[in-house]
Amino acid sequence: MSEWGIALIAAGSAILGSIVTGFFAWKAGHRQAAAAEAAGQAQAQALISTVQATLDEQRRVRASDRRRQVYAQFLAAVDEATLAAYPGSGHDALAAGARLFQAQGAVDLEGPADMPEAAYNASHAVSLLRTARGPVMEAEMSDQISQARAAFVQAARAAIGELDGES
Repeated sequence: MSEWGIALIAAGSAILGSIVTGFFAWKAGHRQAAAAEAAGQAQAQALISTVQATLDEQRRVRASDRRRQVYAQFLAAVDEATLAAYPGSGHDALAAGARLFQAQGAVDLEGPADMPEAAYNASHAVSLLRTARGPVMEAEMSDQISQARAAFVQAARAAIGELDGES
């Protein structure tokens, strides 16, 4: 074989080696890029899931706090209207009744479904106390208010616990 033949074979081998090496390097680069993209997508999805869970938790806490406030305001209005129902208590019965009505409306809006009935029962017992005459009747109405108030508190705890995940 002549020197030219050997040189051509060596050059061809070098070119072919470069092409094969380049091809495999290109394939490895694409695999690495695909793996990096998949890892990036997984990381982004994990971040989105974490952010969504955080937002859901914040929303749940705000709703629970809102319910707690509405129910506490209603209980305060029941107590105030109960005191105002007694003659000579020094409380403005009309204003207390208006606050009770307003607080009952807030409970109706806040829910859940069983809360408006519990609120109505407590409000109704207070309104019956206003019309009660005599110590025996007032005592009966006070007991009815206490029972309705206790039923409301129990329903409120269940409603707040439902939001807090204590079902």
